Amino acid sequence: IRIGNDILEIEGLPDFSASYWINYEHMGELTDLAGFPVSLNENSDRYTIDLGSLYPGETIQIRTFKEFVGVKVFGASETSFGNSIGIIGDFHTGNTYARDGSTVMNDFTELGNEWQVLPSDGHFFHEISKPQFPEKCMLPENPQGQRKRRLGESTVSEEQAEAACAGLEDEFSRKGCVYDILATQDLDMVGAY
Repeated sequence: IRIGNDILEIEGLPDFSASYWINYEHMGELTDLAGFPVSLNENSDRYTIDLGSLYPGETIQIRTFKEFVGVKVFGASETSFGNSIGIIGDFHTGNTYARDGSTVMNDFTELGNEWQVLPSDGHFFHEISKPQFPEKCMLPENPQGQRKRRLGESTVSEEQAEAACAGLEDEFSRKGCVYDILATQDLDMVGAY
């Protein structure tokens, strides 16, 4: 996450721990991001950026679960996010736009490729890894399509994944949960939600 000139990069790890870089310094002192206080819970799997000093009641929460990292914005307002641009889409309409700000993009693969980090965007991550523009991003597997598995057939069915995620409150989270379980073949992924 970049706010102003500060960058916080968080990496989830298989043992449920997490690692972070603040302005490219590994595990550096993390008290704030661009002046906004940052707190870390006792399990070190949830970072909270408190935007309340400028935007009362608003926070950004970053959670890790194994190698996965999720970001949620709570209490977002037009004042804080009304002029945001990027892959998350337009605050007012929810439309996702190309970099030109006017072309609506409904295909998420195309959207991801459109917003791939370019050299002109600056340096966001502590290390440079592939792919780098102009090489295209790697596409995720379709968990419901043909899969190449080292261990043979899939062991978790769509029905099992749906049952594991059934207790989640909103449809968006349920769909993400089912996708993640099918993609990883790990029923414990429901814990990420």
